[in-house]
Amino acid sequence: MNRIKINIPESDRKRVVIVGGGFAGLALARRLTKLAYQVVLIDRNNYHQFQPLFYQVAMSGLEPSSIVFPFRKLFQNQKNVFLRVTEVTEIKAEQKRIITPLGYCNYDYLVLAIGADTNFFGSERIERLSLPMKSVSEALYLRNTILSDFEKALVTTDYNDRQGLLDIAIVGGGPTGVELAGSLAEMRNNILPKDYPELRVGEEMDIYLIQGSPQLLDGMSEASSRKSQQYLEDLGVKVRLNTRVTDFNGEYVFMSDGQSIRCRKVIWAAGIIANTLPGIPPEAVTYGGRLTVDRFNHIQGMQDVFALGDLAYMEEPDFPRGHPQVAQAAIQQGKHLADNLKRDLTGKDWIPFEYLDKGSMATVGRARAVVDLPGGGFFGGFLAWFVWLVVHLFAILGTKNKVFVFLNWLWNYLSYDQSLRLIIRPHFRPDAPKTTPQPAPSPSEEKG
Repeated sequence: MNRIKINIPESDRKRVVIVGGGFAGLALARRLTKLAYQVVLIDRNNYHQFQPLFYQVAMSGLEPSSIVFPFRKLFQNQKNVFLRVTEVTEIKAEQKRIITPLGYCNYDYLVLAIGADTNFFGSERIERLSLPMKSVSEALYLRNTILSDFEKALVTTDYNDRQGLLDIAIVGGGPTGVELAGSLAEMRNNILPKDYPELRVGEEMDIYLIQGSPQLLDGMSEASSRKSQQYLEDLGVKVRLNTRVTDFNGEYVFMSDGQSIRCRKVIWAAGIIANTLPGIPPEAVTYGGRLTVDRFNHIQGMQDVFALGDLAYMEEPDFPRGHPQVAQAAIQQGKHLADNLKRDLTGKDWIPFEYLDKGSMATVGRARAVVDLPGGGFFGGFLAWFVWLVVHLFAILGTKNKVFVFLNWLWNYLSYDQSLRLIIRPHFRPDAPKTTPQPAPSPSEEKG
């Protein structure tokens, strides 16, 4: 056990330790800055990542620095917030303590907002060889891989070998898979032929979207599913429904219908599984690794320990199978817990959480999007695409980031071009200390 105590000033205020600076953890921390608590935010990165736009980084549409925001800049004027860049390795609930590589930290309230990771459904080979996209680094790595394979295809004379380099399979027809497929198809149709005139990109590059269920966008309406499939097929994406990927060996994708596709790049967006930590009671773990919580986000069997966002499994009358694992649910839970902690300071009763469904949306490409409204309404096309742009633009942290993203979107719309098609590989000095190679440079390295 680590007996070193993390250097955090002692205070007469109660300490709220938040693990994870995603949508839920950040919403809670920002709300608590105005209350009489000491807040400790722990994250493996020193920045918040805007996950809904990872795919635009991967498709060369945005700089990674435009969708991340430093925690320290966000909280630089908040004297009751302390940031530590590390990971939690264990929870000692009986001691009200967490263990990290930096040392231990005691808490009065512990909030777990550690989100979820890519679910490979137990396939070690798919996990090792496919390309997930759950971080800015992975998005950059995907961009590097696609562009590097195009450079290799230029000097590959064998047609079948060239197909393996150019073709791409996306596994999973949720919002991430649909948005990736649409963006990649537009890149193939409008941009890559200009960059690589020696290749017959439009004829040789195939994009497959493979979905195990009978429709795309399972969590959305049937109308959104049909419209998004129509948009994708109009863009030239080959959509395969009711088909599962059973294996991938680095050269071929094998599917449940007995067919195979030759491609060296499989983007895995087929599902997520909640992250976990030692010290959580096994009886609290339920579907998809999520933790069972009550209507106040208390974790079952743990005192003063809460779970938020993708990690939390909460049943309520309108959501008997838990809330959707989307940003809006995470943000609402974070704000609601902050309001209850405020009530705790004055001895008031806590209020149970109720999720307000504000609708859902997905974009397929330029002037192509679908929006489901609360109560069953639906619309698509240019208006849906414009609404998607506005909602995501205002959700990004930082005025400068908003401006940069808007200018990039405006330029892409007017020019049918994306100017960030750069292959940036990490460089290691021969005399540098040995470390585990990372898949892509940090956002600061990408920026400068």
